[in-house]
Amino acid sequence: MTTDPVQLLIEAGAIPSNPFGADSRYQGVALGAHVARPGEPGRPYVLRRFIPQRRAITVAVEHIVTSGERPDLLGAAALGNALLYWRIADANAVLDPFELTDTPGRRVAIPLPVGL
Repeated sequence: MTTDPVQLLIEAGAIPSNPFGADSRYQGVALGAHVARPGEPGRPYVLRRFIPQRRAITVAVEHIVTSGERPDLLGAAALGNALLYWRIADANAVLDPFELTDTPGRRVAIPLPVGL
């Protein structure tokens, strides 16, 4: 029997074992539990997500940003899903996705879709 508070919450049905969808950047990231007072159940939180090394991401093409583009629109056009903008941010090693599209003329690496 486990004494891990997060696992106990998952087993009790209070936290889904996989609370993030397949298109979430947090898919597969483990949960932790912050325990404020001993004996009380912990408050779940997402543990740190490490951004993949750029050399580990296969780039399909480069895109040149035009005026008025947004990260979500770029994700929709390039990867078929607006919620996957974070994959483009990872491929370009940027933390703020808006950095991808705030400068017209910038070259943005577009990664291969997952599974190819």
